[in-house]
Amino acid sequence: MSDLGAQLRLAGRDVLLVGGPAKALGLVGRLLDRQAAITVVAPSVATSIQDLAERGALAWHARTYAPADLTGIALVVACPTGGPEDEALERVRDDADRAGILVADLQADTYRRAAGAGAGAGASPGPTPNPSTGPTPGPTGEARTVGSVTLVGGGPGDPGLLTLAGLEAVRDADVVVVDRLAPLEVLRDLGPHVQVIDVAKIPRGRFTPQERINEVLLDHARAGRKVVRLKGGDPFVFGRGMEEVLACREAGVPVDVIPGVTSAVAAPALAGVPVTHRGLVQGFAVISGHAAPDDPRSTVDWASLAASGVSIVVLMGVETLPRIAAALVAAGREAQTPVACIMDAATTRQRVATTTLGQLSAGRIPPGVSAPAVTVVGAVAQFAGQAGARA
Repeated sequence: MSDLGAQLRLAGRDVLLVGGPAKALGLVGRLLDRQAAITVVAPSVATSIQDLAERGALAWHARTYAPADLTGIALVVACPTGGPEDEALERVRDDADRAGILVADLQADTYRRAAGAGAGAGASPGPTPNPSTGPTPGPTGEARTVGSVTLVGGGPGDPGLLTLAGLEAVRDADVVVVDRLAPLEVLRDLGPHVQVIDVAKIPRGRFTPQERINEVLLDHARAGRKVVRLKGGDPFVFGRGMEEVLACREAGVPVDVIPGVTSAVAAPALAGVPVTHRGLVQGFAVISGHAAPDDPRSTVDWASLAASGVSIVVLMGVETLPRIAAALVAAGREAQTPVACIMDAATTRQRVATTTLGQLSAGRIPPGVSAPAVTVVGAVAQFAGQAGARA
């Protein structure tokens, strides 16, 4: 939020967002980091906001605003979407003023104190530039004629774990195409000319096909824009990053890659789990759990993996954990092998659950285990929650 917003004590306070466009993702990320209780009221929202609602990080009411929504609210943010629902935003502002509630406008990033508090009204949001009608002017107004695409690994979620090179690329972008697990808070510092496009994929739910994502990157780059593809973790670790690089190369669009901190290592570390440890384990393997061992799509040699003796880090495997555990036990891994699951790593909502391969193979998943999660199988999992862990 703005400098004024940085001084607000929002932890545990109720914040209402009316509207849920992709441009609001940065604000949502910052509010979550400050542990505000967020409610979004909008007929439709960006995919990443829907994902956060389904994960319980915020509440979303899929309807238009009603005055009763202001009950118990400490701060209201009006979020224009460019659609017909924006007509109600001035009523939102007026209702909040009469109720004595602080109001913020998303685009203008201005505040006005509640009526009777002695402060004047802030500016209403101005028009949003249309970035689809030609080269986008930069902050100084110059037109860019040569576009490019940069894939940026955003790390595990904490904006502090985004590399300096990645942060510089995001801040220099004309268009940011973002995933749901990227560090959303960094989007809050973008200039008003920057377009944010949400192409999140909700597991077993709403998603943007990869082919369409490639088209978005190419269309904006061909229009002369600096496009940043902001991903969670590292672009080349189960991130389909190479698919996007190849699409750009085939189209003759300049493309670059900025690596990111992979959640495969960072999530365990933040839970106090080293993926290797001298005298205990000499290596680790990172596996996608999307296809279970008995799935015809699986190309992993699970028997060899079980016999390898290395730590096993499973990404995207919450639903398949019991089948993975059963395959490992059947191939010789001890049933008492420790397992640690780290959920929502690198966020204020991080949680850790521990169990054993035997418990998992019997279908007993610890309470609270949900996606997104990183699971560590091996002796190192015994360190979960010890000194140095965030949660």
